Amino acid sequence: MRISAAGRDTHPIMVALDVPGADEALALAARFEGIPVWMKVGMELYYAAGPDLVRRLKAQGHRIFLDLKFHDIPNTVRGAARSATRLGVDMFNVHAAGGSAMMRAALEGALEASAGSGDETPLVIAVTQLTSTSEETMRREIGIDAPLADVVLKYARLAKDAGLHGVVSSAQEAAAVKAACGAGFVTVTPGIRPLGADVADQARVMTPADALANGADYLVIGRPITAANDPREALERIVREIGNGNAAQQ
Repeated sequence: MRISAAGRDTHPIMVALDVPGADEALALAARFEGIPVWMKVGMELYYAAGPDLVRRLKAQGHRIFLDLKFHDIPNTVRGAARSATRLGVDMFNVHAAGGSAMMRAALEGALEASAGSGDETPLVIAVTQLTSTSEETMRREIGIDAPLADVVLKYARLAKDAGLHGVVSSAQEAAAVKAACGAGFVTVTPGIRPLGADVADQARVMTPADALANGADYLVIGRPITAANDPREALERIVREIGNGNAAQQ
């Protein structure tokens, strides 16, 4: 059994394949051939196309982040983690709000599925707070009466103590997560919007270059790429934007 080194040889961008079916997803993924980005398979696509779509993307050589945000009793999440691991995904997530026992169960399920097989164990990460959640929403609707940044850090520490490999958080919190949990603790950041892009329904956003400078390891980017007239050109433009940003910081 080996813990996954997924992404060490790939680009930090994760393209969110938030499309209605397998044909659209495979056509999009084909357009990115030669650019070593991840493919993120979320609820809309997975529930439409099922596990076979993940297998087909894996057969094409893509790294897969399965974004289903498991949140259930520990035994159910352990079983879901086993299934995700056997599917061959490189990363999957759970909700930190499910608690320490549930997060430990997710990791245990992944380890059980990979034990003795020689296959890598996927990275198991926890969602802290959705990037669409504002502090006002968290306080008034979710019922957590604390600063949002404090809640993110509390969940990140719980995830680390449970043995998970990292968290999903907004890029605005990535540096604080690294400071609290260590440089090796993975930060996956949605809510990434290239320069000039519409923020849409995201409340906490950042540009790709700024996100990386703030400690993000992986950048989840969907509509600015997938809804573009030329998705490959849009992706290449973001890759250049990241490169220019990194050059400017040196």
